[in-house]
Amino acid sequence: MLPSTKAEALAFLHGRSPSTMVFGLERVQRALDELGHPELRFPAVHVAGTNGKGSTCAMVDAVLRAAGFRVGLYTSPHLVRFNERIRIGGQDIDDDRLGGLLLELLRRSPAATELTYFELATAAAFLHFAEERVDWAVLETGLGGRLDATATCRPRVTGITALGLDHTELLGHSLASIAREKAGILRPGVPAVVAEQPPEAMEVLVVEAARVGAPLLRQGVDFSLSPLGRRLVYRQGTRRLEGLTLGLHGDHQRGNAAVALAMLEALRARGEAIPEGSLLAGLRDVRWPGRLEEVPGRPLLLLDGAHNPAGVEALRAALDGAYAGRRMHLVFGVVREKEIGPMLARLLPRMASATFTTLDTPRALAPEAYLESARSLLVDVAIAASPGEALARARARAGPEDVVLVAGSLYLVGEVKAHLASGEAPGRTNG
Repeated sequence: MLPSTKAEALAFLHGRSPSTMVFGLERVQRALDELGHPELRFPAVHVAGTNGKGSTCAMVDAVLRAAGFRVGLYTSPHLVRFNERIRIGGQDIDDDRLGGLLLELLRRSPAATELTYFELATAAAFLHFAEERVDWAVLETGLGGRLDATATCRPRVTGITALGLDHTELLGHSLASIAREKAGILRPGVPAVVAEQPPEAMEVLVVEAARVGAPLLRQGVDFSLSPLGRRLVYRQGTRRLEGLTLGLHGDHQRGNAAVALAMLEALRARGEAIPEGSLLAGLRDVRWPGRLEEVPGRPLLLLDGAHNPAGVEALRAALDGAYAGRRMHLVFGVVREKEIGPMLARLLPRMASATFTTLDTPRALAPEAYLESARSLLVDVAIAASPGEALARARARAGPEDVVLVAGSLYLVGEVKAHLASGEAPGRTNG
């Protein structure tokens, strides 16, 4: 039976499993056709990648809003509430509006009842952005690119952030196969901006861009973002933009910012009114939770959604830089399909202690599966029954000048943020 109220429509969405992935665009295309093609009623910025695509989308969104545009932002996954995935003007969609959209979608589109969780969310976001007449929609792919539901949009520029081995059971076991899937967002005549990549991946992206007819801009070849004193300078041909600062922590964010700037420059080259001041203000003021996010307290709590070897490598570089010399205590949880060995090998030698926990998802990997291998890298390791208990154990082992690090999955970061929001003080004070 179809939902008849907003509450029932919300329950219909949340009754879908977020873990269900069915590749193919036929279902969502049929639903969008029945809805009158909302995905064609706004210009889009479309971003794919293994790591950094959410941060890159957040930067583009922040700059476009600073320029005075009404901007829709669609990202995944969420950390605490589904509503985080769909935003306009920096504000999460509220339950009343979301329930109304889902009810409208299910009434107007018989095909919508067959959509997966992610497809239903994408269709709702597109309908929201169309009905609210956004000037721009900034869209993050959920998985891959070629067969991702967001690939039904009409982009004015596309971006591909750093690629690595992740979701290999679905995207393939080589960088070349993963790059080929991500390149599925490229469109004829639409500028494509690509971050620095391993040669195997870049070769595929260059070939695919030429095949599609997408003008290609490569970081390190066509554009760059590098330090200049205490700030950054962006270079692209004869174009030079100085005085840049980033609101997001970590040297790896420079690569994401470079891609964001190159996409925005592509829009500027096509006549979009994006003043230099908006570029500076947007990158300076951007916020993106769960990515080297600091929660003040003694000890300091650091939340980072690093969930694959490349993400952990970037996290480790940030730890060795901004947090050098400080003892660290890890709270860690992961899903089954991840390459956990390389992640632990990079993180655990830097830690004074580690507490492993499970996640509230069917994809969670039980900590018992990797406890013994972890003990070969670090003596002080243990298992906690929940993220809240794991956080308490890590804090009990930390001194006031230490750092408690939560990493391994965005699911874990979200559960810890929800735990903190439930009323617990953000940090404890020792002495």
